[in-house]
Amino acid sequence: QVQFVESGGGLVQPGGSLRLSCAASGFAFSTAATSWYRQSSGKERELVAGIDSAGISTNYADSVKGRFTISRDNAKNTVYLQMNSLKPEDTAVYYCTAHWGPTTGFRPRASWGQGTQVTVSS
Repeated sequence: QVQFVESGGGLVQPGGSLRLSCAASGFAFSTAATSWYRQSSGKERELVAGIDSAGISTNYADSVKGRFTISRDNAKNTVYLQMNSLKPEDTAVYYCTAHWGPTTGFRPRASWGQGTQVTVSS
């Protein structure tokens, strides 16, 4: 059974930082690209960042480029999202998922964890 368990969210002031983690299980993690998505109230889920299976190639939404960094540890079946210079518009529930192949060009799985809430507010 494919599972994703996100953690690390919380309340942070504008300009602050958080590091999200996502522990994956139930599939061959080291052979699959992974991505972070987010969904804020009343909006559709949007792609934030993706990373290939080897951890070499990454891609980011324009809104987070230069502020967020995605990384992964294949030995721990975990993907991370380091978020710096946070803004109120980053407030959302953050989810991770894996793709059906080694790059983010493959379709993402239709499996989601419970997500982790990030709230940026003073």
